[in-house]
Amino acid sequence: MDLLFRTVDLHCQANNSAHHTSDISTEELIIRRGQSFLLTLELPQPFNPNSDQLHFTVKTGSRASEDLGTWSAFGIPESHVTRSPGAKARWRAELDRTSSPALGRVTLAVTPPADAPVGNYFLSMERGDKEASLGRLVVLFNPWCPEDWVYLPEEEERQEYVLNEHGVIYKGTTNYISSVPWDYGQFDEDIMDICMKILDVNPKHLRDPADDASARCNPIYVSRVVSAMINAFDDAGVLVGCWGKPDRRGVPPSMWSGSVEILKRWRKNGCHSVKYGQCWVFAGVMCTVMRCLGIPCRVVTNYQSAHDTDRSLTVDVYFSDYGVRPKESKDTIWNFHVWVEAWMRRPDLEGEGGEYDGWQVLDPTPQERSKGVFCCGPASVKAILNGHTHLKYDAPFVFAEVNADVVDWLLMSNDPKQQVCSDTKRVGQNISTKSIGSDKRQNITATYKHREGTELERKTFKHAITRDYSLEGHTRHKISFGPEGLSTEAEEEEQENAEGGRSIGNGGNGEITVEENVEENAVVPTAPLPQMVVMQIEEASTPISGQDVHLKLTLSSGDQVPRSLSLRVNAQTMLYTGVPAANVLTKIEEHTLQPGRALSVALVIPFSVYGEHLFDCDSMNVSVLATDQNHPKLVYLAENNIVLQDPPISITVKGVAWLYHQLEVDVAFSNPIQETLQNCSFHVSGSGLLINPVEASLPDLKPGHRIRLVLSFTPYRIGKKTLVVDFDCSTFRDVKASVTIDVRRH
Repeated sequence: MDLLFRTVDLHCQANNSAHHTSDISTEELIIRRGQSFLLTLELPQPFNPNSDQLHFTVKTGSRASEDLGTWSAFGIPESHVTRSPGAKARWRAELDRTSSPALGRVTLAVTPPADAPVGNYFLSMERGDKEASLGRLVVLFNPWCPEDWVYLPEEEERQEYVLNEHGVIYKGTTNYISSVPWDYGQFDEDIMDICMKILDVNPKHLRDPADDASARCNPIYVSRVVSAMINAFDDAGVLVGCWGKPDRRGVPPSMWSGSVEILKRWRKNGCHSVKYGQCWVFAGVMCTVMRCLGIPCRVVTNYQSAHDTDRSLTVDVYFSDYGVRPKESKDTIWNFHVWVEAWMRRPDLEGEGGEYDGWQVLDPTPQERSKGVFCCGPASVKAILNGHTHLKYDAPFVFAEVNADVVDWLLMSNDPKQQVCSDTKRVGQNISTKSIGSDKRQNITATYKHREGTELERKTFKHAITRDYSLEGHTRHKISFGPEGLSTEAEEEEQENAEGGRSIGNGGNGEITVEENVEENAVVPTAPLPQMVVMQIEEASTPISGQDVHLKLTLSSGDQVPRSLSLRVNAQTMLYTGVPAANVLTKIEEHTLQPGRALSVALVIPFSVYGEHLFDCDSMNVSVLATDQNHPKLVYLAENNIVLQDPPISITVKGVAWLYHQLEVDVAFSNPIQETLQNCSFHVSGSGLLINPVEASLPDLKPGHRIRLVLSFTPYRIGKKTLVVDFDCSTFRDVKASVTIDVRRH
């Protein structure tokens, strides 16, 4: 048989190390576009570079073609390679100096173009009418290559946003910021193949595989596909959303500690969606996929995040006359919302000198349809900062999330709703992401919006609401994130007109005053109305789940006479989407505010009344509605959204962690309440430490007792790795803790 070559060496270990992919595999060739890799051929005869020729082809996807950039011919010498005039994504090869042509040993430096589509490729050698396969390789985006649209200049940023497998995601509220560890695990076994599978089952690929494979040269296109495929709302996506109580067939969103288990479960289930996720889970999984594909990515949390359903850039919030928030509202303000940012150029947007290049917002949580699909972005962060809401993709929705104006309404039992003056500062606070090289929180609010209260911020808002974004192809939908879950229905435009009646003034710090309008011909009383009562709710001690919550209400006024006040105290457990879940406390107290002195009122919310209702909730909203008993039309409101701290988990690492040597870790949890904890379990995971998560069912835990789990495992990758522990029981839902373990070579 006339052999084209005797042996081929793809130098997987050396090439992958040079291309920053050796953590994925050293047995399969995984390269980054725009960067050369070596392959060595042992030919059956000597090779003369001056007279002999070598011809190769590479292809990806079905119906590959030069004009689509999914098939390319290259060889030695380059001058003898025949290409189509419209050929895209041209591969090239050069003879490497380590070759020994006289001995038939030829080493080539092969360079895929910086705009090659990402995906699985097949490399072949040709001579005459004969063709022989040289093997399979995978091409990824290359943030180390200046010609690649995802090029990220700083090495420390590439280490964080491409290569770091561990991170933290911020949750809580703007005044109670908390963090949870997240194991991205983008280099874990099988994850790259799963990411490629996600691309291959997306609806665009199923409709036109050749066109989809060609479009994978563009990170803008790929990021939109990934954003749509992470949620399962209208395709075979990875995760089903659940904003109510999950059924027993699925996993509560709060249980997940990383992406690997979710992605592997999706593939194992035959690409059937995994139950369940919420915004931080969607974002964490998308970050894994983007980093695996080579697109720099980070997870971002926006506090007081607006969900504007009619694209008016304003949000309506309603309070009832007894102080609590009614459940029904088309617009909502979430305690927090999590999305991702991806780094890429935006030549598709009008602008000079890469004006809109850099971080782009992408949101895989299914909230609104974008061009008919539940996805969001990429929206340039620079465009959001400057109010350029006419630019694609989904800039109006993202702008509203961080900078919508809020209109508060008071719903009176006997009168029409009353309007509070627009609050321009409430939405978009403490926008946060993990810092480079540490778990410290970085506040990036200034990249999204100009400083609140400045003339520039107001000018930008006015600019944003006058942009023409009606041609972007969105369908308006009514989206509900209530206790019953997510639902959508087509929403007709409607105009709500503010009705007459009493005017409502905002006194700051969450206080609302209601004063009677004076008609033009009315007799004006000569006696002045009392001055405003300023109220504030503060912690008396750190609120901890499992214990009574102790708060302090402070009232003050500039009046010279005593004020008799009726205080209606309410507490509601809240979903993080800003929707009330249950009323847990309502009581009325009578107090007198003396002139010249502040009044302090102790507020206690017993664990016995809130415990069972907080299980599936993220916070507790405490409000106080004060009514002047001598002037019943004067009403003041204060509220505070409280996040309770979870009881602690103890994690002790015993000894030094050596690669491929057994390591022991001790995990313990103590019952802090006077009730027996039932259905107790530990869930432990960590990429590079545990090949599979550890599940441990535990016996009931009596009051004051401690439960302990001793783990033994063998770390299989060097470097700093994160072990994440989740404790779940009948009273406490998914308490988490983590420890960083530095795995060393022995």
